[in-house]
Amino acid sequence: MRHRVKTKSFHRPKEQREALFINLAIALIEHGKIETTLPKAKVLRSFIEKLITLAKKDTIHSRRLLNSRLRNNTQAVTKLVKEIAPLYKERNGGYTRIYKLAKKRIGDSAEMAIIELVDYEKEE
Repeated sequence: MRHRVKTKSFHRPKEQREALFINLAIALIEHGKIETTLPKAKVLRSFIEKLITLAKKDTIHSRRLLNSRLRNNTQAVTKLVKEIAPLYKERNGGYTRIYKLAKKRIGDSAEMAIIELVDYEKEE
């Protein structure tokens, strides 16, 4: 029974689950949008929104916290603080958008979704 259990386990140990969402967050920061399963996108939303809120402060302390939460990926932290966070200075939350896709994954028929940053168009 799952009484008082708030997090989804995704059938992974804690370390693997944390690594999964760190990697998904880094990919979202680098590309602006990613395609993943719907349950992963829903959990990733809360993870990435906390990071963006922290990046909006742009202090040394917030950069160090971001570095520790993103496994010392300085490129992702710099892009998050310099490019992404200034876009959301006036916004109090809701930095991401999730689109459900009509297609299901072929192997296991999992519901797929696209998670993207709101008002963020990547220069190509």
